[in-house]
Amino acid sequence: MISLAGRDILHSWGKFVLTGIGLGLLVGVTLTMAGVYRGMVDDARALLNNSGADLWVVQQDTQGPYAESSSLRDDAVRGVLGIAGVARAANVTYLTMQVRRSTSAGETLAGSSDKDVRAMVVGFEPGQPGEPGYLVSGRRITRSHYEAVADVRTGFTLGDRIHIRRHDYTVVGLTRRMVSSGGDPMVFIPLKDAQEAQFLKDNDAIVNERARTAANPSLNRPGVPGLLEAIQASQANNRNVNAILVQVQPGIDAESVAEPVRRWKHLEAYTRDQMEEILVAKLIATSARQIGMFLVILAIVSAAIVAFIIYTMTLGKIREIAVLKLIGTRNRTIAGMILQQALGLGLIGFIVGKVAATFWAPIFPKYVLLESGDAVRGLVAVVVICALASTLAIRVALKVDPAAAIGG
Repeated sequence: MISLAGRDILHSWGKFVLTGIGLGLLVGVTLTMAGVYRGMVDDARALLNNSGADLWVVQQDTQGPYAESSSLRDDAVRGVLGIAGVARAANVTYLTMQVRRSTSAGETLAGSSDKDVRAMVVGFEPGQPGEPGYLVSGRRITRSHYEAVADVRTGFTLGDRIHIRRHDYTVVGLTRRMVSSGGDPMVFIPLKDAQEAQFLKDNDAIVNERARTAANPSLNRPGVPGLLEAIQASQANNRNVNAILVQVQPGIDAESVAEPVRRWKHLEAYTRDQMEEILVAKLIATSARQIGMFLVILAIVSAAIVAFIIYTMTLGKIREIAVLKLIGTRNRTIAGMILQQALGLGLIGFIVGKVAATFWAPIFPKYVLLESGDAVRGLVAVVVICALASTLAIRVALKVDPAAAIGG
């Protein structure tokens, strides 16, 4: 029996292969979009894992430092440490900003895109939750000021001087896979420096605030010496943090520790599962829906391409199909050969797409996670789409009159 699919592929292999490559690029984009979503979820979970916390204590009526603004006093950590079941607790700050590499003279290289990196600056206490779990090179921060540990994706190297707000910091260590929920690499600095960078006003603002305070009669009373100086000193210091990271004792349920924090400390507390729900189900929910819409559009476009190509190839073989019918070939056999051609095109496209996605995924600025499960689901989707797309060509083939084989 003549194989229409095999014969068409052999005689039109160039067109068939080029079509498979085009379809493969679409499949590659589809797999990459799925990998982008997987990467966003993995970034969120990596952020939680890297914090080393079982419980996040944040400002009351907020959803934590990753989802929205949270500010609380740093002395609140003492009250949290006194709660039964708490093993360790530490203050931490988070600030997403542009971090620039500095020249040897301490002047920033403004306007140089390769020296300007968007990063999440983390203020932590050494040896406490929030510290980077491991280093790939260099050492940990040992001084209380002006040292930093950076993720390798920032592009910084050991010994680099980076500028954060008004001070320069020396990169003494490098870590890996320390990212924010948005995929921005992290830069770790001492907590006191981070509090100053995030909460303290710039010098001009402090001078103006002092002038306003001195001009206020209720704050600059002649009969109360030292009042103005005390108020101005408080304006030059800031005691705020974004969250308290808590580790509970082994065998203790985190929710049993969170409940007294909410009840007696007038703060909000989230367990690991609750914080993951906030990051995955709320922060990236809109992005997930948008990626889902792209996947649907790509599936429709792929189906249309396969249907058009198979339909065109079938029209070019009308006389051959008529000959097959004339010699008694059953419709099921003809339909099977067209289906084989469509599935062959889909398999070529999937292989090309999988290889392309694997090669270009590391080039993306954000993490793209290609899971084998998504690849299997993508293969099934390609097979189903190609099978459905071939139905149009099959209907045309089955309507061919056998007399066309001997007609003009």
